[in-house]
Amino acid sequence: MQLDSENVYLLLGSNLGDRSELIKEAIEQIDKRIGQVFLTSAFYETSAWGKEDQPAFLNVAVGVNTALSPIQVLEMVLQIELDLGRVRHEKWGSRLIDIDIVLFGSKIVDNGSQLQIPHPQMQHRKFVLVPLAEIAPDSIHPVFKLTVSEILERLSDNLSVSKV
Repeated sequence: MQLDSENVYLLLGSNLGDRSELIKEAIEQIDKRIGQVFLTSAFYETSAWGKEDQPAFLNVAVGVNTALSPIQVLEMVLQIELDLGRVRHEKWGSRLIDIDIVLFGSKIVDNGSQLQIPHPQMQHRKFVLVPLAEIAPDSIHPVFKLTVSEILERLSDNLSVSKV
């Protein structure tokens, strides 16, 4: 069954190794395996969130047009992370590459701990919203019915997020 294509927004992050090269390689793999990358934010240096005693992250948001289902995108994202050397040791720990599905068109997906779209914490995280607002300021959060820009304006997170 072929789905209509959807615009999906992903957040990529890295705080180990050659962060910018890992992210660039991940974007190339996303474009090859998931769908056309049509927007890419600037690179943002961000303080670690959740577990703060680790190196700063480099984060980038990308827009991808895909005909894959949300589960298929998740499977591809996990495979790209694995192919680029990601090993999951601890929640919020350091990582070579991290790719999160933030928004998937206007879809709401809740498969428990496997997959939740929109990303269940995006509205609390400046490191997600700043790059996302750069490329998709008018995208609507399907649960809150607010634009990404409106959510960012209401955000109280004071984490350091700086354009590189």
